[in-house]
This record gives sequence, structure tokens and C-alpha cells, in this order.
Amino acid sequence: MSFLKEFRDFAMKGNVVDLATGVIIGGAFGKIVTSLVNDIIMPLISLGTGKLDFTNMFISLDGNKYATYEAAKEAGASTLNYGSFITNIIDFLIIALCIFVIIKQLNRFKKEPAPVTPTTKSCPFCQSTIHIEARKCPNCTSDLS
Repeated sequence: MSFLKEFRDFAMKGNVVDLATGVIIGGAFGKIVTSLVNDIIMPLISLGTGKLDFTNMFISLDGNKYATYEAAKEAGASTLNYGSFITNIIDFLIIALCIFVIIKQLNRFKKEPAPVTPTTKSCPFCQSTIHIEARKCPNCTSDLS
């Protein structure tokens, strides 16, 4: 029973809950970015490159030529899908850029810690550490005024 209690305590710690929330939000954000890349950016890139379709950029490993990736898939051919790889790289770069911008903005709101005012000083005679407002050293009894 102790193991289950330890696990419950671990799972309910703030950091674990924050991490789980971040993973869930990150997954949803990833879907949005993937849709942005696949449905908006890649069609614009293919329009700019002369109607080049990245989904049909592949190399068939069985030596045959196929008009589309779907045709190669239906034939059961193994393929190197470098067009999909390029799409995933663009997807990653957009997610990395978004995370960079978010972290950069969050760092703006972090407060710098206030400088710590000293509470002690060193006795000029015996070099012992004493309270900053001391007028007489408790160690060597020297006047500090």
C-alpha cells in the first residue's frame, strides 16, 4: 500500500501535473501547426514552385516508376518519402519558432531578484563577522564608531 501512496504523491506534485498539462496542450498545438503546414503553407510553396506536390516526392525502392505516392502504396512498393520529410522539417521549424517566441515573451515578465542588502560586516580589527549595525565588536571589544 505504501508504494501506491508514494506514486499518488509523486503524480500529484505540481511539476508532474504541469508537465502533463504541457504535453496535452503541446499535442493540440502540434495538430494546429501540422494543419497550418499541410493545408496552408505547403500548398503555397507548391504554387510558388510550379505546382510541385510534396506528398508525391518519393523514390520507389522496387525500381518501378509510379505516378503518385498512392499508386506506389497500392502496389505495395517501399518508398523513401523525402517530400513528407521536408514537410515535417517545416512543421518542426514552425513549432520551434512559436516556442521560441512564447519563451521570449514569458522571459520579459520574469522579475529580476532584488539585490540583497548585507546584514553583516567584517570587524576591521579582528576580521570576525558581526552585525552591520554593531558599534562595538562582540569578539574583540573594539569600538567601531
